[in-house]
Amino acid sequence: MRILVTGGAGYIGSHAVRLFLSRGHDVWVYDNLSMGHRGAVPAERLIVGDLAETQRLDQALVEHRIEAVVHFAAFAYVGESVEHPAKYYQNNLVNTLNLLDAMRRLGVNRIVFSSTCATYGVPEKVPITEDEKQKPINPYGNTKLAVEHALADYAAAYKWGFAALRYFNAAGASPEGDIGEDHEPETHLIPLVLQAVLGQRPAITVFGSDYPTPDGTCIRDYIHVDDLAEAHLLALENLSPGKQLRYNLGTGRGYSVREVIRLAEEVTGKKVPVKEGPRRAGDPPALVASAEKIQRELGWKPRHTDLRSILETAWNWHRRHPKGFDDRVNRR
Repeated sequence: MRILVTGGAGYIGSHAVRLFLSRGHDVWVYDNLSMGHRGAVPAERLIVGDLAETQRLDQALVEHRIEAVVHFAAFAYVGESVEHPAKYYQNNLVNTLNLLDAMRRLGVNRIVFSSTCATYGVPEKVPITEDEKQKPINPYGNTKLAVEHALADYAAAYKWGFAALRYFNAAGASPEGDIGEDHEPETHLIPLVLQAVLGQRPAITVFGSDYPTPDGTCIRDYIHVDDLAEAHLLALENLSPGKQLRYNLGTGRGYSVREVIRLAEEVTGKKVPVKEGPRRAGDPPALVASAEKIQRELGWKPRHTDLRSILETAWNWHRRHPKGFDDRVNRR
């Protein structure tokens, strides 16, 4: 397929691009590089552009005869979304509608959307299945759910095929060690822990130790970024006109913050400096996925099923690239 990957120079997008290319697809990356990195994707496959630039977007779709879109481009900081909801609605929702309108104008009718478990809010039961009520508790989750609704309406009216993939905590890095997680600011637990090990931050803060969990800290489901990429490709290959796919992506195994820190110490052989902090508003005690539906319907199965192996790939990336891609000064 001829695929346009929006946000393809970002963390998850770049791993998906690598997989798609390795499977013989004709892949083009559309990224404004506000969060992504030039070094994460082949230079000859990168189109620097913003989803607000509708003429440039149209040009990319026409020039490369795009048949399907995989849409990663979005802001994804929950706390920031609460402080600056306008920024999130403009980028995550309005700019996505720009993309959908461009696709409609030019006859592109297949899209895989990077959604999130944040659309569930605080779940009523764990593990979370796809029929759990979607009740987001922050603007980030609201924008993602709004796009899911738009996709359902477009699919019904225009006979599109779409997949909304609600994934949990993306983690790890390419086993080759040449691409991995590099955010500014960094908010994800595993890279924060590894940065503390490397002395790049004084300590890792444990936000809340009085949750109703075995050790009092939050529990999350960590899924390797390459397994996420595989799920996106499987979903894309199974789309057809009018088909609507909605899947959770996770391992079904939750790890507490303290368990992550302990395993990181075992993998790195170094002590992680820790300090205690108060709970963060909106942090559910436990978020663990049931991914049985995509396993049953598409045959998807994560290869990295334990956190230790995920941490090993992340540590390989961070110790080899302590400054990440080191391109923040001149991304454009």
